[in-house]
Amino acid sequence: MSPTKAALLAAAVALTALGVQPPGPGAAAAQDGPARPQAPVRLAGSGECTYPSQRQFKARPWSLQRVLLDELWQGTDKGKGVRVAVIDTGVDDKNPQLAGAVDKAAGLDLLAGGKDGDPTDDQVGHGTKVAGIIAARPREGTGFVGLAPHATIIPIRQNDADSSGDSDTMARAIDHAVAQGADVVNISQDTTKPLSNTSALAEAVRKAIEQDVVVVASAGNDGLDGKQKNTYPAAFDGVLAVASSDRNNERAAFSQTGSFVGVAAPGVDIVSTVPGGGQCTDSGTSFSAPFAAGVAALLKEKHPGWTTAQIVTQIEQTAERSVNGHDDFVGWGVIDPVRAVQESDIADPPSSPTPDPGAPQAQAPDVAPFSLAETPAERDERHATYALGITAVLVAVVTGTAVVLRDLRRRRTARGA
Repeated sequence: MSPTKAALLAAAVALTALGVQPPGPGAAAAQDGPARPQAPVRLAGSGECTYPSQRQFKARPWSLQRVLLDELWQGTDKGKGVRVAVIDTGVDDKNPQLAGAVDKAAGLDLLAGGKDGDPTDDQVGHGTKVAGIIAARPREGTGFVGLAPHATIIPIRQNDADSSGDSDTMARAIDHAVAQGADVVNISQDTTKPLSNTSALAEAVRKAIEQDVVVVASAGNDGLDGKQKNTYPAAFDGVLAVASSDRNNERAAFSQTGSFVGVAAPGVDIVSTVPGGGQCTDSGTSFSAPFAAGVAALLKEKHPGWTTAQIVTQIEQTAERSVNGHDDFVGWGVIDPVRAVQESDIADPPSSPTPDPGAPQAQAPDVAPFSLAETPAERDERHATYALGITAVLVAVVTGTAVVLRDLRRRRTARGA
């Protein structure tokens, strides 16, 4: 991708993010104390797709091209039996790739006050894209498929294009997901307003994790200004916070940075499902989080007795790292789904990631040293060389001119005779 295209893409994601609110006061860490008022939460994706769509991408999307799906699913039933709650704008169940994936009866529509609403009425398209990345069923004519295509989606409609959702409704959504037997909760939303550890959202996250529910959240799309800031619920302890990576396995320019980032996952030009049928591409950390949630679903199926911390650690520990450790841009690295699932037969799985002393280090670049200036001796030698060259040229010019003048005089003398 050219630098110009990358800049335009990053700007589009940042400026068209649904329900964008003014940035919060900065990277204030959550601290114990009186609960603060509820915070508005915004969707962490651009939402630029139209739907229903006649378009269906035939080729395997770039985000899946580097994943050997047969190897990824080896030894699993592709997430069967695992329930993933998508807390978003609703999840459409009419798209053919999601028709058999959505448990509408277990869903909840908080925009309707939790009564008589339809959690599959996705009027924005955001939640349907998120769900497709996790559990879209295979379909003839397209190379796109979810990472855990036998998993079940619990649709929870909690937000819309006007940012009607807030941290309190988010907390209610998480509580409902846990009550409905969710194994994984995906939250592709964020707020930059600092939330205390006693806020309703913090309490809901903590209770979910205590019941070994894996909570995955997008890191947010405010990274263009280069300032680190916490976003919530991603920055709460125990949550797997996911940043966006591009085709080069580097942080997407819009992706929020911070010490809370756990891993990065593809988030640029991501193909997924849209309401009513068809597919489109979109960008944002909204679509990185479900990539990680899909891997978490496969691990949940394969290791139902693992704790949330062990599953999160497995994803972080097996990520593809550019440095031997954690950084604030991509966390522990860019997620490697195959390695996370297929290298998970561990007798005593760890509960926190560590730098890997045996991991290959980045090779030093093969470069030649440059000298910023020449020595006085080198300068004198260069000047002498220039002088000799100029003298030689002048001699040649003078000699040539003399020869020409001599020949002209001879010709004139011969004509006069």
